[in-house]
Amino acid sequence: MVIIADDAGWNDVGYNGSEINTPTIDWLASNGVQLNRFYANPTCSPSRVSLLTGMPASRIGIVAPISDKSNKTLPDSIVTLPQALKKHDYQNALFGKWHLGLDISNGPNAFGFDYSYGFLHGQIDQYTHRYKNGDASWYRNDTMIEEEGHTTDLVTNEAITWLTKKRDFNKNFYVQLAYSAPHFPLQEEDKWKEPYLNSITDSSRRDFAAAMSHMDHSIGLVLETLKQQNLEDNTLVIFISDNGAMENWYPVGQYDGKFGPNPVLGNNFPLRDWKTSNYEGAIRVPAIVYWKNQLKPQANANFMSISDVMPTILSLIGQNIPKHVEGVNVWSSIQDSEIKTTHDIYVRGHIQESLIHQPWKIIRSRNKDNSAASYELFNIEIDPEEKDNIINKDIAVTSKMKLFLDKQFAKDDKTVNKALE
Repeated sequence: MVIIADDAGWNDVGYNGSEINTPTIDWLASNGVQLNRFYANPTCSPSRVSLLTGMPASRIGIVAPISDKSNKTLPDSIVTLPQALKKHDYQNALFGKWHLGLDISNGPNAFGFDYSYGFLHGQIDQYTHRYKNGDASWYRNDTMIEEEGHTTDLVTNEAITWLTKKRDFNKNFYVQLAYSAPHFPLQEEDKWKEPYLNSITDSSRRDFAAAMSHMDHSIGLVLETLKQQNLEDNTLVIFISDNGAMENWYPVGQYDGKFGPNPVLGNNFPLRDWKTSNYEGAIRVPAIVYWKNQLKPQANANFMSISDVMPTILSLIGQNIPKHVEGVNVWSSIQDSEIKTTHDIYVRGHIQESLIHQPWKIIRSRNKDNSAASYELFNIEIDPEEKDNIINKDIAVTSKMKLFLDKQFAKDDKTVNKALE
């Protein structure tokens, strides 16, 4: 089971010191393996591509959120994680956010999910379930539907119903539980806000905290269901955020002006910057792996990426890993933090691209006017806050890192490489 928060920052979970109460996520962190160097992509659609394909999303030309009337989706030629699992007789279900195809015809059921429910777009009104331009987004399997209720509750209830009543009890399963929280628009009941009335003065941040608490409570309901169904001992649970937090939201023309500005949203402290960049605050995200009686609780500082999830899961069940997968099976390093990972991590966004070759991280910022790109280099093991740009201090390392970055960039879909041609 992979549980995905939407835009939850490094300091938006209690176990990382946040003022937000996340007792369920904290319990997973205390009883599982905290992956403290886990890297996603700068935005949501690319992270979901990497999760389901085991490779950088830029390889198929997705470097930003799929939005508006875009017809982008996953290519039929690439075997997805659920499709690979089906070869091992798994049943697959997705609840919540898809964001890899905005039409029902290229929803989850076209890419290996047997059952799906939730929303196709990247952000929706939590009650009308419509996209920011008014497009319908709510569906079940191959049918668009209309329902009442808050997105977090509906997604949770559907997952619980499937686990207890709708699944094939003779088969193993893969569940992707992808919440809209704490992504804006923030529409939470007072009961979720009240615990923060005295501790958080900014109403926008308070609403964000309420969304986190609502999601955390809902995750707890799902985990309790696993326990009640006697599934806990044999279910691997992975919790991640799809990218780091956004600083704020000032909507212009969205939802017909229904929602006001949010000057304070997430918190990535002490990491640098916000969602959409390639700095640590955008791509280094909260991540936990929990498996009852199989993993010893620990804080794990091994470098891992969202592209590693697919090969790791497939290796655990003895399924062959498709040739296109670039991620690495990191299970041994999850089990034992002393077994170090050594693979490079390439992350491409629509603003920057970066490559981690331990302990170095190079970031390239390109310009729309095709003027010369700028580079930054950090030793992120000793400078995780990326304060000391050493690009001009070690010419040998800089040259090597630029070469590594160029080799990765050259593998990307040419439609998104035009600025350097």
